[in-house]
Amino acid sequence: MRHDGPVAGIERKFVDAQIGAVEADGTFSGYASLFGKADLARDVVEKGAFEKALRTRGAGGVRMLFQHDPGQPIGVWTELREDARGLFVRGRLSQGVARAREVRELMRAGALDGLSIGFRTVKASKDRQAGVRRIVEADLWEISVVTFPMLPGARVDSVKGARTLPSVREFERWLTRDAKLTRGEARTVIARGFSDLVRERDAAPGTPESLVERIRRATRMLKQEER
Repeated sequence: MRHDGPVAGIERKFVDAQIGAVEADGTFSGYASLFGKADLARDVVEKGAFEKALRTRGAGGVRMLFQHDPGQPIGVWTELREDARGLFVRGRLSQGVARAREVRELMRAGALDGLSIGFRTVKASKDRQAGVRRIVEADLWEISVVTFPMLPGARVDSVKGARTLPSVREFERWLTRDAKLTRGEARTVIARGFSDLVRERDAAPGTPESLVERIRRATRMLKQEER
């Protein structure tokens, strides 16, 4: 999804890439963006899109936030680079910050493993045949640790002691057991994505309880659209 941020024109792109393992000092790594993969908004980030931003800003010029909240910096990025797969990131959570300590524990438990980029599109083109927007240059401002990434594939790769990432079946089980959705509703959410949920979450971050309620509302909206 794309949203206005603290700076006009800032977009947010959630990727399901994978955060890895969090070391004792709060260090972790993962992928914040995957090249050539269409996300739920039908956007594709092309290889080389971050090259200029990384050259001019460097890792120190890109903020590490929690849930894209500029009021919640939780650490620093120590390495950002493009490789054949996407935007590889390595960072360190600030252990003197209470929120960062909470994030570390959630990451180690496997409850928090998404990464998301905040950026301004500099150059993009429409690929009408494929039905996607191709982002060829992006001015990267921040990278957040988030609950629900949007591109299946951008997550933390390494957090020592973290369990393996949940499968689709495990996520469906969570939706039916904890969010109290029917199996049909859960499958609708999984199949259709979280665009409405993401929009609401970014507008008003809340507690896990309110998150469950937003999942239910998003599911009802998706079901109404299918009628």
